[in-house]
Amino acid sequence: MSVRKMKALVYKAYGSPEVLELEEVDVPVPKEHEVLIEVHAASVNSWDWDLLRGKPYITRIGGFRKPRYPILGADIAGKIIAVGASATRFRPGDEVFGDLSGCGWGWGGFAEYVCAGEEALTPMPNRLSFEQAAAIPQAAVLALQGMRDKGNLQKGQKVLINGAGGGVGTFAIQYAKLHEAEVTAVDRAGKRDMLLSLGADHVLDYKKEDFTANGRQYDLILDVVGTRSVFEVKRALKKGGTYVMIGGLMPRLLQTLLAAPLIRRFEKKNMTILVHKPNHADQQVWRSLAEAGRIAPVIDRLYGLQDAAEALRYFGEGEFKGKVVVRIKSENPMP
Repeated sequence: MSVRKMKALVYKAYGSPEVLELEEVDVPVPKEHEVLIEVHAASVNSWDWDLLRGKPYITRIGGFRKPRYPILGADIAGKIIAVGASATRFRPGDEVFGDLSGCGWGWGGFAEYVCAGEEALTPMPNRLSFEQAAAIPQAAVLALQGMRDKGNLQKGQKVLINGAGGGVGTFAIQYAKLHEAEVTAVDRAGKRDMLLSLGADHVLDYKKEDFTANGRQYDLILDVVGTRSVFEVKRALKKGGTYVMIGGLMPRLLQTLLAAPLIRRFEKKNMTILVHKPNHADQQVWRSLAEAGRIAPVIDRLYGLQDAAEALRYFGEGEFKGKVVVRIKSENPMP
């Protein structure tokens, strides 16, 4: 029996997008509790960018000299093609979206087909395209866990989102506005109009105004970029408020981790780090909101699989608004 082949964006060494190559590889076979998905779209996340470069070095765990996962892409949307012997949640033909980063299989979304555990997947929102659905999983769940779980977001609070113009930030703005929060968005000047259109009440250009030094304070600060010192950030936090660090440089993460207990004890300010926990229940929250028309993914650019390396390059430049999505549709669908 011949082995089926598919197109996939593969890399065999860490580096810039130039190391990515479109190759023909074997179509994966689902294990007992897995399903095989024909991928229609996949979106780029910061983890993809970090894994591509192998920086910070913590991303090389399990693959110090060469990539552990030769195919990047965690956020996907597509159709179930086949199911493992013990898979029960989905059937062939079902349309799904999800985050593969928590699966034993790993990433693999920048390919025509991928296997995933059923627990990583959620039925597609009725109102959304595959491209829109692929923009949701990781970024939206991070926003939800940061604001709802770590931040304990309450109606009418003053919220600041640092790095608001990317995937996490654009979902966080919409979620905060559903709770009638007053939102201040911090990012590049070129993203101002987009941020205001999502409902941000105030937009700060980080190159012109330092949110940690202007005297304003917030109930909740969601930090997607994590470039500022925790001692600077705490100046902008109200007593009893919460700072949630979602991403950032390793020295800043360690600083926050070490300083948090002392700041909490002596200044009554909560400084926390969010550890991403992919799960179906949180994806379902966003599915419901999308179907109700209460939120909408922001997609900056769409690329084809043949141009996926360029999608990574554009992402790495940091100018993108919302999400960068790769449209992947098999030319010869499997029977």
